[in-house]
Amino acid sequence: MLPYVIIHNAVSLDGRTDWFAADVGKFYELAANWKEDATLAGSDTMLKAYREGQIAQSDKEAFEHQKPNPEDTRPLLVIPDSRGRLRHILHVLRHEPYWRDQVILVSRSTPATYIEYLQKRHLPFITAGEDHVDYRSALEELNASYGVKVVRVDSGGTLNGLLLRAGLVDEVSVLIHPYLVGGISPRSLYRASDLIAASGVLNLKLIGVDQLPGDLVRLRYGIVK
Repeated sequence: MLPYVIIHNAVSLDGRTDWFAADVGKFYELAANWKEDATLAGSDTMLKAYREGQIAQSDKEAFEHQKPNPEDTRPLLVIPDSRGRLRHILHVLRHEPYWRDQVILVSRSTPATYIEYLQKRHLPFITAGEDHVDYRSALEELNASYGVKVVRVDSGGTLNGLLLRAGLVDEVSVLIHPYLVGGISPRSLYRASDLIAASGVLNLKLIGVDQLPGDLVRLRYGIVK
């Protein structure tokens, strides 16, 4: 069974995700209302947040097996990383206070050395897809193996685009900030190849509008399937 998937992004009025100062506090305050079982974050997003030069080397604690705590209600952190780019930050993410554990999504083409790296550090991973992560299979496995019923996507337009085009998103939430950015680079919440037919346009249904302090507006839309 697929979990309920929510895309939640902070944007300017023209849909950009860059160049303006987002209200991060309000963004995550709103996000907390979903009480997600898992946070799905893109690998590019995590690499941007955790610069390699700022990361200490892992120590012997990184190789210790973490026993799950059934009373821990924090969400899982789920990251696609089929190319093995995150190995220098995973030991840091494990100790962040926001998540109870992390699950890495890999494919059958992921280098064997990276799989061995994950295994030695007892880092859970899900293998789904051949050359790239198959998100439908990965989400189904998250539900079956970890009981994940609600997933909030905390990422940029590329991962959002993959999920939207695959028909895996149930809700889109945007926290609109009072700015116009402009530009022609595709830094929006939905990045994907251009359509070749109008049938690819997603139909939405408005399910919530909130006018917030600071001239912010939050819109929630359900995906009509």
